[in-house]
Amino acid sequence: MNKKVIAILVVLVIIVAGFFIVQNKGDKSLATIKEKGKFVVGLDDNFPPMGFRDEGGNIVGFDIDLAKELAERMGVQVEFKPVEWDGVLFSLKNGTIDVIWNALTITEERAEQIAFSKPYLDNRQIIVVQEDSTINNKDDLVGKIIGIQLGSSSENALNNEQEVVNKLEEIRRFSNNTEALMDLQTGRIDAVVVDEILGRYYISKKPDVYRVLEDDFGHELYGVGIRQEDIKFKEEIDVILDEMKEDGTAAEISNKWFGEDILKK
Repeated sequence: MNKKVIAILVVLVIIVAGFFIVQNKGDKSLATIKEKGKFVVGLDDNFPPMGFRDEGGNIVGFDIDLAKELAERMGVQVEFKPVEWDGVLFSLKNGTIDVIWNALTITEERAEQIAFSKPYLDNRQIIVVQEDSTINNKDDLVGKIIGIQLGSSSENALNNEQEVVNKLEEIRRFSNNTEALMDLQTGRIDAVVVDEILGRYYISKKPDVYRVLEDDFGHELYGVGIRQEDIKFKEEIDVILDEMKEDGTAAEISNKWFGEDILKK
């Protein structure tokens, strides 16, 4: 490579770096949040143990506690706003909410539309059946009715294995996973594909009703969803999440909901 080419490449690198510096300088997302005094979290409020309503109607959960702690450290309040999950990306991009914090799976498709915090949890897409079901693996799903949450990563994971999908009788879509698991319990469907964290929590409440297969539809990572242009806000979220992990606060929250520290290090 001659000196002229090298010089051109160096200039290009400087121009690109300068562009991002300017973009970052012009980003007032964090200042806007602090001026507003709060950030709004969009969530599915029927997704235990991440975000759901307790007997008193209050929104509680693992992600709820993380968001509250982060907001306190940021010096602002946090508001939780239930949204339709299949339209949650639109709600973020149009400004109805400021972040999606509700077991949001990091996917290539979503990353084209929004930004993500650093991953904070590992997850798996599990297959849940009735305890006495004759279904023991993916091969046994032939001719069966599968339930999934509309617009969820479970739906994406299932669709990624078309050889399985093509042999199903039906994919039945629900507004939330709780409804899907209730239909499984009553026998209206044969299996549910669901995030392991939610599935395990739900199963722990009814240990003699459900069973999890060894087969799954893949692993994934959870992150906080943020608007792509909100660079400063995203950076602050990452910094505070790291602090919460390092000082043990995040582990305490995890132990409260799961009995162990399941956070991604």
